Amino acid sequence: MSDDATLKAAQAALAAEHAAVYGYGVAGGRVAAARRAEATAAHHAHRARRDALVRTVRDLGGEPVASGPAYALPFAVPDAAAAVRLAAVLEDRVADVYSDLVRASEGPLRRSAADALREAAVRAVRWRGSGVPFPGLAERAADGSLVGGTAGKDETAGAGAKAGSDAKAGSDAKAGTGATH
Repeated sequence: MSDDATLKAAQAALAAEHAAVYGYGVAGGRVAAARRAEATAAHHAHRARRDALVRTVRDLGGEPVASGPAYALPFAVPDAAAAVRLAAVLEDRVADVYSDLVRASEGPLRRSAADALREAAVRAVRWRGSGVPFPGLAERAADGSLVGGTAGKDETAGAGAKAGSDAKAGSDAKAGTGATH
């Protein structure tokens, strides 16, 4: 794999982790008490992955993307049910970018990306109550949009968008519009 492709995929994963950390801050404040420990554990896991990716991007010769001060959410999160939906969306988006990092990397970084993809997929199943056949491998066009015209119907479009800008995280980060942290 090219170093440029690996760096780009690592930056996209970092941007998605920044958005996930922010998103879990919102979800964790609204999730039911019975699931609060699960949200806290996920928040800590995403912070650890984010911190590791900062080091990885530097090791690859890049300047890590910075976190935004806030991120637009894909939908309002007024209650515990919406918080659970948000957590599942965050995990799906993280899985998307880690699948790209698996493709773009080799060796220990590839293994770490595969582990992160698996962890995100497992958390998504726990939040949603069901899984998808191939997490992180949704049918997408070269520009990152969903194939088959479903992108416009996706209620999660813009889930990682930085407040007040066009930057995105999660699966949209692959299009080169990664959120910053």
